Amino acid sequence: MTRQVYSYNRPDRFISGTVGEPGERTFYLQCREGSRLTSVTCEKSQVALLADRIDLLLDEIKKQSENEAEHILDRTDVTELDLEPLDVPISEEFRVGTLALGWSEDDHCVLIEAHAMSDDDVPDMGVDTDEAPDVLRIRVTADQARAFAERGRRVVSAGRPPCLFCDQPLDPAGHVCPRANGFHRG
Repeated sequence: MTRQVYSYNRPDRFISGTVGEPGERTFYLQCREGSRLTSVTCEKSQVALLADRIDLLLDEIKKQSENEAEHILDRTDVTELDLEPLDVPISEEFRVGTLALGWSEDDHCVLIEAHAMSDDDVPDMGVDTDEAPDVLRIRVTADQARAFAERGRRVVSAGRPPCLFCDQPLDPAGHVCPRANGFHRG
Protein backbone atom coordinates (compact mmCIF):
# COMPACT_ATOMS: atom_id res chain seq x y z
CA MET A 1 0.00 0.00 0.00
CA THR A 2 1.25 3.50 -0.87
CA ARG A 3 2.24 5.79 1.97
CA GLN A 4 -0.14 8.68 2.64
CA VAL A 5 1.25 12.10 3.58
CA TYR A 6 -1.36 14.55 4.87
CA SER A 7 0.39 17.90 4.74
CA TYR A 8 -0.91 21.23 6.09
CA ASN A 9 0.94 24.53 5.92
CA ARG A 10 -0.66 27.02 8.34
CA PRO A 11 -4.07 25.35 8.37
CA ASP A 12 -7.32 27.15 9.19
CA ARG A 13 -7.74 24.90 12.22
CA PHE A 14 -5.48 22.51 14.18
CA ILE A 15 -6.97 21.08 17.39
CA SER A 16 -7.26 18.10 19.66
CA GLY A 17 -10.63 16.83 20.75
CA THR A 18 -12.56 13.83 21.94
CA VAL A 19 -15.61 11.76 21.16
CA GLY A 20 -17.36 9.81 23.91
CA GLU A 21 -17.94 9.97 27.64
CA PRO A 22 -15.12 10.38 30.20
CA GLY A 23 -13.49 7.01 30.73
CA GLU A 24 -14.45 5.91 27.21
CA ARG A 25 -13.24 8.88 25.15
CA THR A 26 -11.40 8.59 21.87
CA PHE A 27 -8.82 11.33 21.37
CA TYR A 28 -8.18 12.95 18.00
CA LEU A 29 -5.78 15.37 16.38
CA GLN A 30 -7.64 17.21 13.64
CA CYS A 31 -6.49 19.57 10.91
CA ARG A 32 -8.67 21.54 8.50
CA GLU A 33 -7.74 23.73 5.57
CA GLY A 34 -10.71 24.91 3.52
CA SER A 35 -12.87 21.85 2.87
CA ARG A 36 -9.99 19.41 3.41
CA LEU A 37 -10.16 17.65 6.79
CA THR A 38 -7.83 15.09 8.37
CA SER A 39 -8.47 13.34 11.68
CA VAL A 40 -6.12 10.87 13.38
CA THR A 41 -6.69 9.06 16.66
CA CYS A 42 -4.19 9.21 19.47
CA GLU A 43 -3.82 8.52 23.16
CA LYS A 44 -4.72 10.97 25.91
CA SER A 45 -1.10 10.89 27.04
CA GLN A 46 0.07 11.86 23.54
CA VAL A 47 -2.17 14.95 23.56
CA ALA A 48 -0.89 15.91 27.03
CA LEU A 49 2.74 15.35 26.06
CA LEU A 50 2.42 17.25 22.77
CA ALA A 51 0.83 20.22 24.58
CA ASP A 52 3.62 20.27 27.17
CA ARG A 53 6.40 19.89 24.60
CA ILE A 54 5.00 22.66 22.39
CA ASP A 55 5.06 25.03 25.35
CA LEU A 56 8.59 23.96 26.33
CA LEU A 57 9.81 24.40 22.75
CA LEU A 58 8.31 27.88 22.40
CA ASP A 59 9.51 28.94 25.86
CA GLU A 60 13.05 27.85 24.97
CA ILE A 61 13.01 29.64 21.59
CA LYS A 62 11.69 32.77 23.24
CA LYS A 63 14.40 32.61 25.90
CA GLN A 64 17.28 31.96 23.48
CA SER A 65 16.42 34.35 20.67
CA GLU A 66 15.37 37.94 21.19
CA ASN A 67 14.40 38.19 17.49
CA GLU A 68 11.90 35.36 17.92
CA ALA A 69 10.63 36.55 21.30
CA GLU A 70 8.39 39.27 19.91
CA HIS A 71 6.60 36.74 17.70
CA ILE A 72 5.90 34.20 20.44
CA LEU A 73 3.15 34.61 23.03
CA ASP A 74 3.61 33.54 26.62
CA ARG A 75 1.49 30.60 27.74
CA THR A 76 -0.80 32.92 29.68
CA ASP A 77 -1.38 35.29 26.74
CA VAL A 78 -3.47 32.92 24.63
CA THR A 79 -6.68 34.89 24.11
CA GLU A 80 -8.18 33.39 20.95
CA LEU A 81 -8.93 29.81 21.90
CA ASP A 82 -10.96 27.51 19.66
CA LEU A 83 -13.35 25.67 21.98
CA GLU A 84 -15.70 24.41 19.27
CA PRO A 85 -16.24 20.66 18.83
CA LEU A 86 -14.32 18.58 16.32
CA ASP A 87 -15.34 19.08 12.70
CA VAL A 88 -17.54 16.37 11.22
CA PRO A 89 -17.46 13.93 9.63
CA ILE A 90 -14.75 12.43 11.81
CA SER A 91 -13.07 9.79 9.71
CA GLU A 92 -9.94 8.28 11.26
CA GLU A 93 -7.07 8.18 8.76
CA PHE A 94 -4.80 6.25 11.15
CA ARG A 95 -3.81 5.75 14.80
CA VAL A 96 -0.79 7.78 15.89
CA GLY A 97 2.24 5.82 17.00
CA THR A 98 5.01 8.43 17.01
CA LEU A 99 4.97 12.21 17.32
CA ALA A 100 7.76 14.56 16.28
CA LEU A 101 8.11 18.26 17.04
CA GLY A 102 10.42 20.91 15.63
CA TRP A 103 10.95 24.58 14.84
CA SER A 104 11.57 26.14 11.43
CA GLU A 105 13.97 29.08 11.65
CA ASP A 106 13.18 30.02 8.05
CA ASP A 107 9.48 30.79 8.46
CA HIS A 108 9.12 30.85 12.27
CA CYS A 109 6.74 27.88 12.38
CA VAL A 110 6.25 24.95 14.70
CA LEU A 111 6.52 21.65 12.84
CA ILE A 112 4.49 18.68 14.03
CA GLU A 113 4.49 15.20 12.55
CA ALA A 114 2.12 12.45 13.67
CA HIS A 115 3.20 9.08 12.27
CA ALA A 116 0.92 6.06 12.05
CA MET A 117 1.59 3.06 14.25
CA SER A 118 3.98 0.80 12.40
CA ASP A 119 6.83 -1.65 12.80
CA ASP A 120 8.75 0.37 10.18
CA ASP A 121 11.27 2.98 11.23
CA VAL A 122 10.06 6.57 11.34
CA PRO A 123 12.21 8.82 9.13
CA ASP A 124 13.64 12.16 10.22
CA MET A 125 11.24 15.12 10.14
CA GLY A 126 10.36 16.19 6.62
CA VAL A 127 11.95 13.13 5.00
CA ASP A 128 9.72 11.00 2.81
CA THR A 129 10.35 7.37 1.97
CA ASP A 130 7.91 4.87 0.52
CA GLU A 131 8.52 2.41 3.35
CA ALA A 132 7.68 4.87 6.13
CA PRO A 133 4.29 4.91 7.88
CA ASP A 134 1.53 7.35 6.95
CA VAL A 135 2.06 10.82 8.40
CA LEU A 136 0.11 13.95 9.27
CA ARG A 137 2.55 16.84 8.75
CA ILE A 138 1.58 20.27 10.07
CA ARG A 139 3.27 23.68 10.04
CA VAL A 140 1.61 26.20 12.36
CA THR A 141 2.45 29.64 13.70
CA ALA A 142 3.63 30.00 17.28
CA ASP A 143 0.22 31.47 18.18
CA GLN A 144 -1.60 28.48 16.65
CA ALA A 145 0.74 26.12 18.52
CA ARG A 146 0.14 27.89 21.86
CA ALA A 147 -3.63 27.75 21.28
CA PHE A 148 -3.37 24.03 20.43
CA ALA A 149 -1.41 23.41 23.65
CA GLU A 150 -3.93 25.26 25.83
CA ARG A 151 -6.88 23.48 24.28
CA GLY A 152 -5.03 20.15 24.62
CA ARG A 153 -4.57 20.71 28.35
CA ARG A 154 -8.28 21.50 28.71
CA VAL A 155 -9.33 18.44 26.69
CA VAL A 156 -7.13 16.16 28.79
CA SER A 157 -8.29 17.61 32.12
CA ALA A 158 -11.98 17.38 31.13
CA GLY A 159 -12.00 13.64 31.79
CA ARG A 160 -12.54 11.77 35.03
CA PRO A 161 -11.09 13.42 38.15
CA PRO A 162 -8.00 11.76 39.64
CA CYS A 163 -7.96 9.90 42.93
CA LEU A 164 -6.34 12.04 45.63
CA PHE A 165 -4.27 9.09 46.82
CA CYS A 166 -3.04 7.30 43.69
CA ASP A 167 -3.78 9.79 40.90
CA GLN A 168 -5.60 7.14 38.83
CA PRO A 169 -8.92 8.24 37.29
CA LEU A 170 -12.03 7.80 39.39
CA ASP A 171 -15.10 6.11 37.96
CA PRO A 172 -18.49 7.47 39.09
CA ALA A 173 -18.68 4.56 41.56
CA GLY A 174 -15.09 5.12 42.78
CA HIS A 175 -12.29 2.58 42.31
CA VAL A 176 -10.09 0.08 44.09
CA CYS A 177 -7.18 2.24 45.20
CA PRO A 178 -3.76 0.56 45.25
CA ARG A 179 -2.49 3.14 47.78
CA ALA A 180 -5.28 2.11 50.16
CA ASN A 181 -4.25 -1.57 50.01
CA GLY A 182 -7.15 -2.46 47.77
CA PHE A 183 -9.90 -0.81 49.78
CA HIS A 184 -12.62 0.81 47.74
CA ARG A 185 -12.38 4.61 47.52
CA GLY A 186 -15.27 6.68 46.32
